[in-house]
This record gives sequence, structure tokens and C-alpha cells, in this order.
Amino acid sequence: MLAFAWVGLWPLGCAIGPGQGTQYVFFPPLPGQPRVQYLTSFSSGMDPDSVASKFEQFVTGGGISIQPIIKPYGVLMTSNLLLVCDTGTRAVDVLDLGQQTMQHFSSAGLGRLGVPINVAQDADGSRYVTDTARDQVLCFGPAGEFEGMLDDTNPMHPTGVALTPERIYVTDLNSHCVRVYAKSTRQLLFTIPKNPKAGEDIEPGKLYMPVNLAVDAHGRVYVSDLGICQVKIFDADGKFRLAFGSRGDLPGQFARPKGIAVDQAGRIFVVDAASQTCQIFDADGKLLLPFGGPEEGPAGGAGTLNLPAAVCVTRENVAAFKRYAAPGFVLEELIIISNQLGADKVSVFGLGHQEKP
Repeated sequence: MLAFAWVGLWPLGCAIGPGQGTQYVFFPPLPGQPRVQYLTSFSSGMDPDSVASKFEQFVTGGGISIQPIIKPYGVLMTSNLLLVCDTGTRAVDVLDLGQQTMQHFSSAGLGRLGVPINVAQDADGSRYVTDTARDQVLCFGPAGEFEGMLDDTNPMHPTGVALTPERIYVTDLNSHCVRVYAKSTRQLLFTIPKNPKAGEDIEPGKLYMPVNLAVDAHGRVYVSDLGICQVKIFDADGKFRLAFGSRGDLPGQFARPKGIAVDQAGRIFVVDAASQTCQIFDADGKLLLPFGGPEEGPAGGAGTLNLPAAVCVTRENVAAFKRYAAPGFVLEELIIISNQLGADKVSVFGLGHQEKP
């Protein structure tokens, strides 16, 4: 499933929908075989085509304005919910695709959010939010009740967060490591690497500025290291396995890698805030396809990215976005990317393939 014959072309690609006059944005550009299509984007109730605007019309008839998404970072699709960490509103925006509602998730008192950066949600609905203003990971129960924080005996500056059935993983910029906690006790089990301060020279498994992470079904941990412009992969026990990427602005390189995700097929997705692209790699770190690009691209803004921060890849709720797909383009999974600047705060792409005639 990983051996795609994708040609990694940096520019945007456009096509006109058959007989409709509709412009579709594909990557790679035609005449190549399209693998990624830009579907839609949204940001606030002020945008006539945004999800929030449609929610507003559905819920209120257009009489009340819904708070726009100001400056998103983390994004997560779970069940029918799309969660967006909004550092501007200091809340987690919860968009219910089934009910077509949008609300802010926050708390008062000890659970008040400062600057929420990333969120992870457990199977029972419990949420874990990394907060860079509080330098803590806040834990909320299935009903949204504040339950406390992860053990923070040692000062940390948490950014990324991910879950497995038994563990909680947190990137810590303060200690240059990934902290691994037991979910049942919220106590620290170990760090990745085991000794973050060991060695002064560049070492394959050393982390410098681990900003975001993802964990796959086998427990492998994928870390975007902003300090050395690489992606580093560790096994479930924290043993270093692979690093790929280098500093630069060419396809396959990174200038400011941030959000990272991995799908069920083992493909790795990395957004870069400097090149303003998302790049897809296979499990061995080989580049498959870059897509996105800055707003001055030839597509007139559609399908471009503007200071992207995070990426989520999911097979859930694909049906909700099928109406945006080009005729004959089969959606396999959704790629959701947050943009910290510009009008389109959340961009939705579809990974898929063209049906054979």
C-alpha cells in the first residue's frame, strides 16, 4: 500500500469539473494521477461557505453570530466531532458534523485553559489538553469535568499529546524529550530518549525541539523535531529506529516542521510552517507527495496553506465531505490542517484515487 508512484511536484494543480465549470485542485497536478484533492475550508460564521456559517444558519436562523476560530493549532477528528484548539479564544472549538453545531469547550477555576495547543481524546470521551501558558497537561472527564493534571514534578513545556489504550505521550520542549505516562495513574513511566541530556553532539536518537508527535497502532512514536528539521521514529519501548529529513526548502526537506500524523497504511504526514506545505512520506521516510503551498500559488488561494500548524488524518466522517469531491474521485481518508493566518483557518483535503473509466 505504500509503494505509490507519486511524482512529488511542488506547484498546485487545477482541473475543471466535467461539464460543470467547477475548479478542482489536485495534487499532483494533472495530467498526473490525482492522489490528494482540496475539498473545502472554514473559519468563522462570517464566511458564507464555512462550516461555522452553516451551523449558525441551522441553529439560529442567522440571527446570532458564532464566535469565529481565531488562531487554531491542534486539530483532531473523533467520531462525529472535529476538535480545534484555538489559542485566540483560549478554548477548544467542538464542531459536531452530525448535529451541525459548534461550541467552545473550556472550563473555570483550576481547569481554565490558558493557551491550548493540542488535544487528544480517549475512547470514553476523556480529553487531554496541552497548555503552553500553564505549562501543564490538563485532564478532563467524559462529561467535560476537570479531573486534574498529569504529574508535573519536573517543570515542562508541553506541546504535542497522543494516546494509546494504556499510555499518554507528551512532547516537552523544556526537557527536549517525549514524556510517557501511565494512563491509569497519570504518573511518568519513562522519557524518550531515556536520558535527554546525554551527549552534546548530534546523535541520531537525540531530540532538540520536539514540537509534535503521533503514535501508530503498533505503539511507534513519530516526532517532528524543529531543532534539527527532522522526523524521528521510536518503537513502543522508546528505542530509536529511524530519522529522515534535513534543513532546507526542497521537497523532502524541512524548514519549520510542526504537525505530524500517521495513517493506518503507515504513511507519515508532516506540515511545514515555513514552506507552508504538507508532505507525505512512506514508512521508510521516502517522499511520496508534497501538497499545499503559500497563498500566491496559481490556484488563486484554493488548496493553499497559510502558516500551517497541525495535521490530522482520519477515515472517520469521509461521507460528510464526499459532496466536495470531483466526479470520479474516490475519497479514502481526510487530511485536516490548521492555518494560523489567513481566512481559511481549517483546510480539508481528501486522500484518494481516480476511478478507472
